[in-house]
Amino acid sequence: MDIPIFIFAALLVHCVFLVSIFDIYFSSPLVHGMTPQQTPLPPPAKRLVLFVADGLRADSLYELNSNGTPQAPYLRGILENNGSWGISHTRVPTESRPGHVALIAGFYEDVSAVAKGWKENPVEFDSVFNESKYTWSWGSPDILPMFAKGATGDHVYTFCYAAESEDFGAQDAAKLDIWVFDHVKSFFNSSRSNQTLFSALNEEKVVLFLHLLGIDTNGHAHRPNSREYKENIKKVDEGVKEIASIIDHFYGNDGKTAFILTSDHGMTDWGSHGAGHPSETLTPLIVWGAGINYPQKVTSQFFGDNFLKEWKLENLKRLDVNQADIAPLMASLIGVPFPLNSVGTLPLEYLNNSAHFKAESMFTNAVQILEQFKVKMSQKKENTLSFLFTPFKPLSESEQINFLKKIRLYIQQQKYNEAVSLCKTLINLALEGLSYYHTYDRLFLGLSIAMSFVGWTTYVILVIIKTHTNLTKTVPTNNKKSTVLFYGFAFAGMIIAFFLLIQTCPWTYYVYCLLPVPVWYAVVREIPVIQDLATNVLSLRIGQSIGFLLVCILGIEILVFSFFYRSALTVGLLVFAGWPVITQLWVQAKTRALIWTLLCVLLAIFPLMPVVGREPNIPLVIAAGLLTLLISCFSLANKYRNNEDLKVYIYQMLSIALSTYVVSSTHDSLKKKLGLPVLNQIISWMILVSSPVLLLLSPTFLFQRLFSILLSLMSTYLLLSTGYEALFPLVLFGLMFVWINMEQEALQRYGLSLKPKLAVFDFAYAVDITQFRELHLDDVRRSFFFVFFIVTAFFGTGNIASINSFDPASVYCFLTVFSPFMMGGLLVLKVVIPFVLVSCAFEAVQVTTQLSSKSLFLIVLVISDIMALHFFFLVKDYGSWLDIGTSISHYVLVMSLTIFMMLMNGLAQLLTTQRLELPRRTKHHST
Repeated sequence: MDIPIFIFAALLVHCVFLVSIFDIYFSSPLVHGMTPQQTPLPPPAKRLVLFVADGLRADSLYELNSNGTPQAPYLRGILENNGSWGISHTRVPTESRPGHVALIAGFYEDVSAVAKGWKENPVEFDSVFNESKYTWSWGSPDILPMFAKGATGDHVYTFCYAAESEDFGAQDAAKLDIWVFDHVKSFFNSSRSNQTLFSALNEEKVVLFLHLLGIDTNGHAHRPNSREYKENIKKVDEGVKEIASIIDHFYGNDGKTAFILTSDHGMTDWGSHGAGHPSETLTPLIVWGAGINYPQKVTSQFFGDNFLKEWKLENLKRLDVNQADIAPLMASLIGVPFPLNSVGTLPLEYLNNSAHFKAESMFTNAVQILEQFKVKMSQKKENTLSFLFTPFKPLSESEQINFLKKIRLYIQQQKYNEAVSLCKTLINLALEGLSYYHTYDRLFLGLSIAMSFVGWTTYVILVIIKTHTNLTKTVPTNNKKSTVLFYGFAFAGMIIAFFLLIQTCPWTYYVYCLLPVPVWYAVVREIPVIQDLATNVLSLRIGQSIGFLLVCILGIEILVFSFFYRSALTVGLLVFAGWPVITQLWVQAKTRALIWTLLCVLLAIFPLMPVVGREPNIPLVIAAGLLTLLISCFSLANKYRNNEDLKVYIYQMLSIALSTYVVSSTHDSLKKKLGLPVLNQIISWMILVSSPVLLLLSPTFLFQRLFSILLSLMSTYLLLSTGYEALFPLVLFGLMFVWINMEQEALQRYGLSLKPKLAVFDFAYAVDITQFRELHLDDVRRSFFFVFFIVTAFFGTGNIASINSFDPASVYCFLTVFSPFMMGGLLVLKVVIPFVLVSCAFEAVQVTTQLSSKSLFLIVLVISDIMALHFFFLVKDYGSWLDIGTSISHYVLVMSLTIFMMLMNGLAQLLTTQRLELPRRTKHHST
């Protein structure tokens, strides 16, 4: 197979592997075609006010200050005297969009909603707002339009501030919340002189939604333990008090208003969210007003945490709910139909109403969830061959009728407790059934992907053995046999496609189920290679083969382990430090071996450091900049003879100096709350754009080009750094450079080639194909080193395999106004920079050890695919949300690394071999 075709096929296969995880484990749970269900009895409230304090953690609101006073005095007073309280448990992904969908529509978006992120309505869904008579909402342009556009008719009104207001570097983000409170006040004032608005506000089934983004913005900018975050909570508390008073006064204290205060998600101590840490998934819930229970005094209550004691709330009943339960609570309070896709269970303990009302509401809830189950079952039944269809037995049609009859009878007999109990059983069974049909195809899709994984890895191993080693002799292909094989596999593919067609499966199923066919066809075609290999392996010393295999397995397991414990990389690097001693390399190159050991030990410190962004340390970034300049000055003395090259080099040094200055002055400005200086922002973007150009102007000699790559990447990396990670590329580059030298020594030791002089080695002339040699066992070690360094490049800079480990403060030199995709892009660039350093060094290792880039890269592909297969089987959608979030992050990360490594391979070749030539000025001599 040609190299470009092979790389394209590899990219395609790995993209399928990456996307498959979302189809198999995390596809959208929505179904359509249900009839709305509404409680037949009159509701307790005419209107509902929903306050969502974006990014507010439960502990931040409930805990007392060091002097024993509450963080939010008004809300503390409410939960102690007027209403009910608890913790609302959110789910992964803990982002604003999925959080609001769970609160207002009552269902949990699939995890792929992270990718949709902040877009409006990628799927249609019903919500409490849609079912209301009127909804007025104030707040962020990222959240409000999503519910207005999803609504049928024109009854959901939004009032948003400009997107530019969401500035992490601004004076105080609490102004976003003050904007909301001020606009609500002026809205009620203006309604007195606007008869249409006045009468609309006095209708029943009205919702007022206040989205308060200040706390989230302050949390990102200053961390949740900061003074700014806590001050913002106080301002929200005062605002809620004022708005509640205005609304009560407007309606003449008619006692028909229900109030709910909660949050869409929490936040980690280092100011991010998205994963499943308790600080992200535990949010406050305080409910008071019409139809709500007063505080219930208790002597003891049991929860698996110590929060009650910490918050001094042991004697007030804590009523925990799942985030989706808040939607049915809102619907029952104002008497609107429950959102069609809601999977929430009505939390009855919050309601202060008759037992009859509670039983009827619970029955409505049960029927509404059962409706979804029926639609889901009929869809699956229609799309599955009758002899293959296995129904969900606990809820057969006769069982459903039985349940509904019994509940109706209990309500008629006024046995309300029995009715409620039966409703809860029915809801649990319907939710189990929904999950059963939602995951119906998981096993066979998972098996298809696993077969493709194993087949692909086997094929790559066979390609390595066949084209890059002398373990097999070339066997002439039997055309007759290969034709039969082709038709056999084509027939199998047609049968699979036919089965999928008559079951009207989605197109992605065809991709997942048909992928094993060409992959295994490619493997089976290489049977002569397998036979040859078997005879060769048997002739080798068994002990040696098993030993080698065990070392390979151990190495890969350490890499897998490092995803869970970064310290595993430290252990690996300390083993690497002893490599010259183990292999006796230190005998012929003592100085290099010593530097190698020293740098391995230095690099081994980084995975033990705390996760990045938790504590910014700008002096360390400045130190890294100055150290880079110092190293540049040393190398300047003896490496650059050409005047043009010297100019490029000085420009790169200037970039480093500018980056160091910009980081220092930007963070000073933000500390003084003066925002991001415009000049600094311009310089930052200019450095980002000019760095790759300067790099390509440098000479292609090995040392000079690699050093130029370091300087170019370092100038951008400094701008994206907030602490110790700024020193990481320097240590990593030092180790990579010594690695290139050490590999030369290793080659000489094994007598595989004459040592080329690295000082005069030119990348541009290093592609003479005739010099390439066959693979040796030591090349597997080289490839393993590369994968290990790539993983170290990710975890060593303080990242953890989770969405929440990325710190928005990293991008403050470029922008401070909230822009998820721009910020995401810059954070990805920060992660990629150490990868590029390692990839370029690996490219140098390949060409200086006279190997084709394809051969070593194929081994790398095998190692990373075996790791990915590990994580494919470790993905879970049950257990704690922390486990689920971590398992997805791990798989996505290792697949992305594999795809990245393929792209990096091409990028490294471009960065090392290509050179831009500037037109030289010709000197005119006057005669």
